Amino acid sequence: MIRKHLLIEGKVQGVFFRAHIQQVARSLGFRGWAKNRSDGRVEAVLEGEAKNWPEMFAWCGQGPPAAAVRQIEVTDEPYRGEYRDFAIRY
Repeated sequence: MIRKHLLIEGKVQGVFFRAHIQQVARSLGFRGWAKNRSDGRVEAVLEGEAKNWPEMFAWCGQGPPAAAVRQIEVTDEPYRGEYRDFAIRY
């Protein structure tokens, strides 16, 4: 199991990025959360199986149709197993 902390930059707010990442994360078995930041980025924490990470990361690099992702900062963190679902935070 892995845990990743993401900061996603680009046109990622106002395009339903959080709702879509929630759907994709759940479908791939990831738990955690996503939220909009005041600096225009989306922040997310994902915990799940390492084998599903490439597909999750590929989706994050594209996002939903109206998004335009410029950069993703990924930080590896120790797996904690603290989430039961994938939530949108406000």
